[in-house]
Formats: sequence, C-alpha cells, structure tokens
Amino acid sequence: MPGESLPFLPEGNPTWKSPNLLRPAIHGRASGLEKTRVDLFTDGITNKLVACYTDEGMADALLVRVYGRRTELLVDRETELKNFQVLRAHGCAPDLYCAFQNGLCYQFLPGIALGPDHVRDPHIFRLVAREMARVHAIHANGSLPRPVLWQKLHKYLSLVKTELSPKVSKPRPPQDVPSPEALERELAWMEETLSPLGSPVVLCHNDLLCKNIIYDRTGERVRFIDYEYTGYNYQAFDIGNHFNEFAGVKEVDYGLYPSKETQLQWLHSYLQAYKELTQGHPGDAQVSEEELETLYVQVNKFSLASHFLWACWGLIQNKYSTIDFNFLRYAKLRFKQYFKMKPVVTALQVPK
Repeated sequence: MPGESLPFLPEGNPTWKSPNLLRPAIHGRASGLEKTRVDLFTDGITNKLVACYTDEGMADALLVRVYGRRTELLVDRETELKNFQVLRAHGCAPDLYCAFQNGLCYQFLPGIALGPDHVRDPHIFRLVAREMARVHAIHANGSLPRPVLWQKLHKYLSLVKTELSPKVSKPRPPQDVPSPEALERELAWMEETLSPLGSPVVLCHNDLLCKNIIYDRTGERVRFIDYEYTGYNYQAFDIGNHFNEFAGVKEVDYGLYPSKETQLQWLHSYLQAYKELTQGHPGDAQVSEEELETLYVQVNKFSLASHFLWACWGLIQNKYSTIDFNFLRYAKLRFKQYFKMKPVVTALQVPK
C-alpha cells in the first residue's frame, strides 16, 4: 500500500551484481525521495513484489522482488539472473538494475497483467503466441542444450520425499496425494513416453501463467515477466504449461482449458511466427496441417508433465512458504487433473 513500510526488504548490505546500473536510477530520484510511493503487489504466490515510484502514472517506477522463504530449493538464482540478461539482450525482458542476496530490482513494464478471460481473447492470444515464438527463437550460441524438465522433476520429487516426509519408518502422504512410489512410477512413465515425441529443445519461460503476461494496449504487444523457471526445455512443454494456466491459479477451473479449435488457432499463430523467426521467411511462412496436428498432440501430452511438476512444487511450497495461499489444495488439484487427463492424451497419436 502507498506509504507502508517494508519489513521484508533485505537485511544488511545488498550484494550488488550491477551497481552502476542502479546508481542513475537512485540519483535521478534523490530530490523526490520524500514523494516516493510504495505499492505492495498481492498477486504473487512465490515472492513479494513492491513498486517504488514518484510519478502518478508510474512512468518512473522500479520493481523490487524479494524471494519467498526457501525458494532456493526450487529456483537456481544464478541461472535466473543469466536468463534475465539473455532475454533482455534480445528485447524480451525489462532492464535489470541490480540483484541482491535475496531479490532483484528491475524496470516496471506498463500494461495490465492478464487473467483467464484475456488469454482466451483471439486478439490477445495471438500476441502471446508470437511473443512465445520470439523467446523460443533465441539461439543457444551453437551448443545443443539439454531440456531442464527431467532434471527439475527428479529434483522436485526428491524434495517431496526427503523434505516432506515425517521422521517415521513408513510415512504416509496427505490424503489425495499419491505415494512416493506411485509418483516415481509416473515420472518414469512420462520420461519414457514424452522424450521420444521429437519436440525441439528451445529457450522456454516455463511458467507462463496469466499474471506473468503484461499486455500493453498502447504498443499492442505483450511482454513476459518473472524468469525464475526460464531455461532450455521442450517447446511443447512451454505451450502445454501455458494452456494449463487458462484454468487460473487461485480459483482453478479446468473447464477453461482451451478447446482444440482454440488451440489450433493459437498454435497456427505460433508456428507461423516461429518459422518466420528461425527460417527467414518474414510474412510468408506456411504452416501445414501435419505440422499443426503434430504440435497439438505434443503440447497436450506434455501438459501432463506440467501438472506433475506444479503439483510437486505445491507440496514443497506448502511446507515452507509464508505466502497466504493454499498450496496443498493446489497440489491436489494438479495431481487430480494429471490422472484425469492421462488416458485422454495417451490416446492422441502424432501423424505419421
């Protein structure tokens, strides 16, 4: 809220990663510090986010993001910083002013954070599809990157088993949560089933929920924010994960998952943009029915991995987070949807 103190700001001296970037921002506001306003944003369920500004229209705003408790278990902060800088270099992220021991300070992007209603709007979802294609088209500098998905899933499942199990000989998981043995079997099945689908490995956002998309009506474009989980991953995972987020986070409704018709429109816009960016056919990229159907099948199969990952994430957050959010309920919803959709997407066949 405006004028509130910030008890959760970093203690002690921040560890500046880029001190020279921040100095102009601070010095430019020094004369108006007494007029500085502070807003605490409440939509996040992982970190705490604060906007600092003097201009009523927030034209001079800076954002300070303070990491949630024990989120280092889930997020590699050095990798996050590198990916932020890569995205910024390609015009896909705001300016990063500095990083300190438990947070970041960066440029505020004007616009509205999307909700489930927005991402179903054809005009907006085509902008989202094209922006995702821009991120996916960022080159890996000649290397052959490995997908982060399996490493992350194994890590999260290991945390679920070791961090959350009570110190008894036969720990029992919460009701409606599969046993560790069942989760191990599901992860092995996914790795065996999804890896051979042939989805390209590209630079992915990996957490494209609605609130991580900012729509700027003035410039008629969207920008993605929050790069904690950004990394090289399967193209189809990033898209399938976004489609799962059509259901929302705080009030989850999987009836909002996009229909096949909506998905095909979205995927056509994406493929057209991706081919233009990667194959050098600006304004003239053709998308075949086979390409479209193949990506549709890959995306919906990889959406299972998205449910599994965020369900495990929810169990870990449930133990450590101080954010006011029912992480256990969320984890149970994601597991339930995983098992509901597994037979449906297993039946889908990639065109021969």
